[in-house]
Amino acid sequence: MLQYLVFIGATINLLGHLSYVKETLKGNTKPNKVTWLIWSIAPLIATFAAISSGVRWAVLPVFTAGLCPLLVFLSSFVNPKSFWELEKWDYICGVCSALALILWGITHNPNIAIIFAIISDGFAGTPTIIKSWRHPKTESAGAYIAGLFNALTSFSALKILSFAELAFPIFLVIEYTFLSVAAYHHKFEKKSG
Repeated sequence: MLQYLVFIGATINLLGHLSYVKETLKGNTKPNKVTWLIWSIAPLIATFAAISSGVRWAVLPVFTAGLCPLLVFLSSFVNPKSFWELEKWDYICGVCSALALILWGITHNPNIAIIFAIISDGFAGTPTIIKSWRHPKTESAGAYIAGLFNALTSFSALKILSFAELAFPIFLVIEYTFLSVAAYHHKFEKKSG
């Protein structure tokens, strides 16, 4: 019965990201295009790798972790006010992320694919974590909190405690926690100051 929480998590994740898309279309949120593109690719690769290893419903949160960023990435082209200027570090992370994806393609091993997808996703997320910390008003933390909840629901659908089932959801919990804190930290500083 608990495994059905993944459907609730996926729905909440989708709603949180649709809110982010809405803020992007308004020009209030300024997504880093490198981050959101790679965030869509890496989890989708991890999804297919996990499915090829026999993972079933536990992979739904990882799938939505790829679908939702794809929607944000596409929406970032609609409103010129949602532009975020990319810096050298963004490109370095993007290249490292793409390299990790290429290395996965060479190996064709599902567990190695998941490792490289995590590395790729981590490099892709670094610019947005930094941007969120330095410029929190350019971010909407709701998508990250929804993503965190989504990732946590993965654990309710685990059948066996395998690397293929656990690795990407654990990584997503860590990454979304960092993103949520980075996007919200300024609100806590104002209250305590």
